[in-house]
Amino acid sequence: MSNNWKPSDKGKWRNTLGDVQPDAPQRRPSPQERNTFSTDVVPEKAILVSVCPAGQTLERTEEYLAELAFLLDTAGGVAVKQVVQRLDRPDTRTYVGSGKLDEIKEYRQALDADMVVVDDELSPAQLRNLEKELECRILDRTTLILDIFARRARTATAKTQVELAQLQYMLPRLTRMWTHLERQRGGIGMRGPGETQIETDRRLIKERISALKIQLAKLDTQKTLQRKNRESLVRVALVGYTNVGKSTLMNLMAKSDVFAENKLFATLDTTVRKVVIGNLPFLLTDTVGFIRKLPTQLVESFKSTLDEVVEADLLLHVVDISHPDHEEQIAAVERTLEEIGAQDKPTIMVFNKVDAYTYVEKEADDLTPMTRANWSLEMLQQSWLGRQEGKTVFISAAQKQNIDTLRTMLYDEVSRIHAIRYPYNNFLY
Repeated sequence: MSNNWKPSDKGKWRNTLGDVQPDAPQRRPSPQERNTFSTDVVPEKAILVSVCPAGQTLERTEEYLAELAFLLDTAGGVAVKQVVQRLDRPDTRTYVGSGKLDEIKEYRQALDADMVVVDDELSPAQLRNLEKELECRILDRTTLILDIFARRARTATAKTQVELAQLQYMLPRLTRMWTHLERQRGGIGMRGPGETQIETDRRLIKERISALKIQLAKLDTQKTLQRKNRESLVRVALVGYTNVGKSTLMNLMAKSDVFAENKLFATLDTTVRKVVIGNLPFLLTDTVGFIRKLPTQLVESFKSTLDEVVEADLLLHVVDISHPDHEEQIAAVERTLEEIGAQDKPTIMVFNKVDAYTYVEKEADDLTPMTRANWSLEMLQQSWLGRQEGKTVFISAAQKQNIDTLRTMLYDEVSRIHAIRYPYNNFLY
């Protein structure tokens, strides 16, 4: 049997061109045959595009593109080219200027790129115009994040939340999906059903959105009851930018097996574990990570998940200290916490990955101004990062460095909250 034939989902055998073999055996292949089938998936190639607006440095834009490349890698793609254009603001018609658009078109043809990914949320008109000009698939940052969430969703709640966010994003962009049904020219018999089809799909999507919201409301009621049953214990929530090590810290503190990976949004589903430090029990919650320009649709649809953060008694804000842009990541998380109404929670800043922190030491005769890249870890600990009313700790969850200090801080904070809430049994702790 030729190796370029492999079984399809319906039991038939197909080759790499998608042709059905008429006389293919209607049986499952043996283990030996399965081993001969190629399972390698060629990653899709993409060109990353960003606009550097007025007031933003080129270095900052390149850092944003590096994060976009990481998002693409998490989704299974690979960046083959990065294109940046300086503009006061993105072009309302094609996001970039006409000259840069021609340049992107040349790169796409020369590099045989499958798609173009833009580091902003595109309007329906921009999306349609870019597809027409570049003649390839166009993704914006929101679409890429939604795709990653769809891949990572495992539970019924997460899948429902992601589908709701995708439909809410898709609804105003339906027009571009039905261009083959638009009326191209006048004349008898040439009036196409395009608008009718669009309106039909729009109605179906609205009905599906309503059904998903009802389903999420039921799931939210169940989650609320579960949280109500846990009110006897102090609740601590892990929050932070995506891929800062929250799940690794969760596994370390709670001796759990939460999925942890060096990818963005490895955790979507909320995980709650009971932790005991000394003789003091409390609940530790691992939540979905935040990111810069987190799509509004995701914040809305993941409201029931983020309620774990809103109802927590104490937040552990985990920060990747080794990331060169960790201060902006802190600001992005604080903006999201403000959006959901959790900005005033008692918080312990946990600066993780100290083992991966690097800096460039200045030479004695180097008279250039010192930058953040020249700061040692000790300098950071003496800066405002390490001076926040004693609620700051520098650790490495992967290497288990300084974990005892974190446990002591947690014990003090949780016991303080417990003493205020349950003054009648303080003698136990």
